[in-house]
Amino acid sequence: MVGFGKHLRELQIPEWANYYISYKMMKKKVKQYARLAEAKKKENRQQVLKEFSGLLDRQIEKIVLFLLEKQGQLALRLASLGDEREATERQGDINRKIELRDAYRSVGKDLLKLLYFVEVNATGLRKILKKFDKHAGYSISDYYVATRSNHPYSQLQQVFRHVGIGAMVGAISRNLAELHEQRDAHPSSIYDYPPSFPLQEPIIQSIKAAEERLTNSTSFLEFIGKHALILRDEFPRPLDEVEGEEHYHFMSLVLNLVNTYLYMVNTYIIVPTADKYAMSLGAAPTLCGMIIGSMAVAQLVSSVYFSAWSNRSYFRPLIFSSLVLLLGNILYAIAYDLQSLPVLLIGRLLCGFGSARAVNRRYISDCVPLKSRLKASAAFVSASALGMASGPALAGFLEFEIRVFGLTFNGITLPGWVMAASWLLYLIWLSTSFHEPIHDMDIEQINGDQALDTADRVDQDRNLRKETEAENGLLQPLLCDSELGESGITEECDIDRDNDDDSEDSSKPANNIVEAYRLLTMPVKVQLLIYFMLKYAMEILLSESSVVTSFYFGWNIRHVAVFLALLGLTVLPVNAIVGTFLSNICEDRQILLISEIFTCLGVLVSFKYGPVPYTPVQYVSGALLIFVSAEVLEGVNLSLLSKVMSSRLARGTYNGGLLSTEAGTLARVLADTTITLVGYLGEAKLLNTTLFPTLFIGILTVLATLGTYNSMF
Repeated sequence: MVGFGKHLRELQIPEWANYYISYKMMKKKVKQYARLAEAKKKENRQQVLKEFSGLLDRQIEKIVLFLLEKQGQLALRLASLGDEREATERQGDINRKIELRDAYRSVGKDLLKLLYFVEVNATGLRKILKKFDKHAGYSISDYYVATRSNHPYSQLQQVFRHVGIGAMVGAISRNLAELHEQRDAHPSSIYDYPPSFPLQEPIIQSIKAAEERLTNSTSFLEFIGKHALILRDEFPRPLDEVEGEEHYHFMSLVLNLVNTYLYMVNTYIIVPTADKYAMSLGAAPTLCGMIIGSMAVAQLVSSVYFSAWSNRSYFRPLIFSSLVLLLGNILYAIAYDLQSLPVLLIGRLLCGFGSARAVNRRYISDCVPLKSRLKASAAFVSASALGMASGPALAGFLEFEIRVFGLTFNGITLPGWVMAASWLLYLIWLSTSFHEPIHDMDIEQINGDQALDTADRVDQDRNLRKETEAENGLLQPLLCDSELGESGITEECDIDRDNDDDSEDSSKPANNIVEAYRLLTMPVKVQLLIYFMLKYAMEILLSESSVVTSFYFGWNIRHVAVFLALLGLTVLPVNAIVGTFLSNICEDRQILLISEIFTCLGVLVSFKYGPVPYTPVQYVSGALLIFVSAEVLEGVNLSLLSKVMSSRLARGTYNGGLLSTEAGTLARVLADTTITLVGYLGEAKLLNTTLFPTLFIGILTVLATLGTYNSMF
């Protein structure tokens, strides 16, 4: 297994090796302090905090002083280029202007190189803090970051806020933009253009991307992209790899996004009519919970086999998914004329077995280049949100009835027929337009030198990494023969197995569900519990909405459809507000805790209290509070989950996306089961009885969040 230390060493710039964080020495210190902390004496804890914090301070000082030195060198180069440019302007030498543009780009590449240096060290610092928290039994991270980040003499700010980099980026951007305009008598300025103009230079785009990763800044696009839980690469990649990144088949990505959209429409299009369908077959209206939830039951199984299948192919799983969904929707529609509840449930189960969301997510993670992956992730979430809103809205327009060839087409059966037709059209489009990318398992079967060369280009980096792991699992020391006077430890250039690096530091994916479960630390389990809670609350709200509103307010199918559609349409605006403003003011964990509390408040508002009349205003207010809070919670929850989750869960069959999907799907199954069982008590008791477990789980997640609050960073 290849540990973090080896990845760190591979990313080092050789001539700068002495200025990186001394990861191996710090790791040894963590082990020493962990043994000291086992005594559980208060004085020991204070001593450990003081000594280890001082050790971190000296490591950061070493990094920052080198960073300032390099920044000064780059600033001198920019100043020299500025003088040369003034002389060139007076002479009017066009060829020299072209050379100057190349020189500014060269400075930009060196600046990007410096940002990679800072990013690698920042990642190493986070790893050391997490390792200390895990082995020592108490958290230093919260204390260290809080005491250092806001201090007026903070060197930590230099690492995480890249102080001074922005001025150099501005100078490079301005000069490149002005040198770009050779036809005008007066060169243009970046201030005459929108802010995005200077970013058209590839080197400036790369610098800005590195800055955003380093500061962990959040935009609307990034915030909604986190909902997809498509984990980013843990380490920055060299500039030449970024520039040489391969293209991808755009239409195949579109087909995956359309699959996501149609599946979400398929899930929610029946919600306004499920209770009416149950009554038409002679069952209780609360059986709508079983009708809606049967799709989620099947998805618990389909998520696993689709995730495993996507290791070998994306096209075949999508074909299978479309066929199963086509058949499932036909069965759902004809159950009305057959007067058969089993046929209806089998149809919904088949729809769940056709859930290919694991394939859609995996395609974006594996096949879309890093520079486009964030946009693709955001599109994945947007397609889901749009489908969630479109499904109920579409059901509201299907209120008519005709009979053709003995089949009934009405508001109850048309959702099935419409979705069957949609999946048939999608199947035809998929068969003619999807391009299957090359997989690792297919490379060995490709004949011919040209095909092999193509396969090597597609996955060259991954193959090289696997070959390195196959040769040996040895971990080279981070620094060779480096004297560390402050710690009294001399690092020797020895090669030894890194038994201290636990599975969390390995890049090998989990091979089975048991191994994946062992990788779930307490913070990860809490985040999965939170995801379970928000999905449970949303499913209770959505699935019982038709029954509750019909019982208390006499709403018909169109009323329910409009209500659910409007709820769904709040997803993107709310995420825009949170992603653009709130996330730049508050920490993720703060937003997480506040959202959990507001979700619980929404549940409290939704209860029917005694003889007081239950009004639409009260119901809609509680529903909005639950739904909006849960949507905000989902983005922040998955963001934190990607931070605290082991890198081994970023790929493979049993990946983080699958685990979160299973947690959310299980929540939906239990919520729909609750609705069905409570239905036997009568519609009058449905609302309060289903809200009680929702409130209990919500309070439990608040307590769990408070218990692991300091580990969420």
